[in-house]
Amino acid sequence: MPQLASVFDTHKFVKQMIATGFTEEQAETQVHLLSEILGYQLSTKADVAKVDANVLEIKRDIKELDVKIESVKSELKRDIMEIDLKLATVEANLRRELATVEANLKRDIKELDVRMDTRFKELELRMVIKMGAMILAGIGLLFGLMRAWPLPVQYVPSPTHHAQNLGSSYHPVEPRRFQIQGGVGLICDHNPSRS
Repeated sequence: MPQLASVFDTHKFVKQMIATGFTEEQAETQVHLLSEILGYQLSTKADVAKVDANVLEIKRDIKELDVKIESVKSELKRDIMEIDLKLATVEANLRRELATVEANLKRDIKELDVRMDTRFKELELRMVIKMGAMILAGIGLLFGLMRAWPLPVQYVPSPTHHAQNLGSSYHPVEPRRFQIQGGVGLICDHNPSRS
């Protein structure tokens, strides 16, 4: 223990102990015990000094970490701002594309409506033409049937013609009646009860 020798002179202590009445063995035992106690205290102080040095080193490391953390924070903030700008750009592009798609869809729907209206009008026109043709065919068929099988028709003079022919003896007739003879409807001006 070189440090202990500079602080504590063991030979001088042993001489003083013997001079005061201790045996040499007792004096050496006491020197040995005191040396251990002092060595323990000295080593503890050295350990404290090492701990203090370690604490200083840890404080220095903490300051360096603080600087690095601040640097990383600023980098993260910058990166976040860049990402925000990119997201804003992407959002604007998406909105623009959506507006274009919406406009195209509206145009396509309008074109489809126009085409559908045109087709419906064409169908309507064709149906009108076909219905007209069917009606004309029906009328033609009816006239053809009427020519093939003529209907028995009785001539009925008008009331004014009848009055002129009868002169002053004209008596108005009852309103016209619809009579069925042999399955055919006839209009008569005479009253069968007067005949």
